[in-house]
Amino acid sequence: MHYADYKTILSPHNGMNMYRGCTHGCIYCDSRSKCYKFDNDFEDIGVKRDALKILEEQLRRKRKPVQVTTGAMCDPYIPLEEELQLTRGSLELVLKYNCGISILTKSARILRDIDLLKAINEKTKCVVSITLTTFDEELCKKLEPNVSTTFERFQVLEILRDAGIPTVVWLCPILPFINDTEENLRGILDYCVRAGVKGILGFGFGTTMRDGSREHFYKHLDKLFPGMKQKYINTFGNKYECPSPNATQLRAIFKQVCKQHGIMSTTKEIFEYLQKYETKTKQLSFWD
Repeated sequence: MHYADYKTILSPHNGMNMYRGCTHGCIYCDSRSKCYKFDNDFEDIGVKRDALKILEEQLRRKRKPVQVTTGAMCDPYIPLEEELQLTRGSLELVLKYNCGISILTKSARILRDIDLLKAINEKTKCVVSITLTTFDEELCKKLEPNVSTTFERFQVLEILRDAGIPTVVWLCPILPFINDTEENLRGILDYCVRAGVKGILGFGFGTTMRDGSREHFYKHLDKLFPGMKQKYINTFGNKYECPSPNATQLRAIFKQVCKQHGIMSTTKEIFEYLQKYETKTKQLSFWD
């Protein structure tokens, strides 16, 4: 861990990351890509000095409340959060300034803050997104070794459902030749249906690789799935997009299940929902 100075916490589109880097250890992590210009080891977490003070100043200067989003680059519930509680502090500020929150994580630690999530959702909109990659628990431990298992995340989705907090599942990545099976997809979709999720982001039923993330991924493929690295090289070379050969079949199943259960499934629709600020404040009428 190290501290770094920043002038802003919120991006122009109200995106927020309290930390820079991650210790979840997911072998496919895109955030390791060289294009994101991490100056330190990815596991050497960068902590933004005076982050809550800077965030409050930015929220205070907003002309009206906004929908804040977090978790797209670095998980807000890495183990360090237990000590520093910057994510919890940011939620307290989101609540204080009547903003909404869309938060993405793979960790059951989010349940620590369910009191704030419920309070925000009562006033505006709180949406929790959970990434689910593989239905197989043993495979999950290989691909995502330092994070809550898929079943534990499913339990989080159920608890949030019972608390009245809407959820979205990020169904990614679908790794060619590894978790791109009908059995895996149907298992995850069953979890989504049982948990009553509002939407599922299916993206392209494959994975993407950039310089930096590709090398890290291949290093782990050699250890976990002997021969798989060469299969990827033979199939995809240095391509950015690596679609599953089963993509067409998987996409058809995905669309059918989502339609059957009334679950949002288009990327455009879901991102618009995640980023749109909504208020639940009662409007007084002439007769009140």
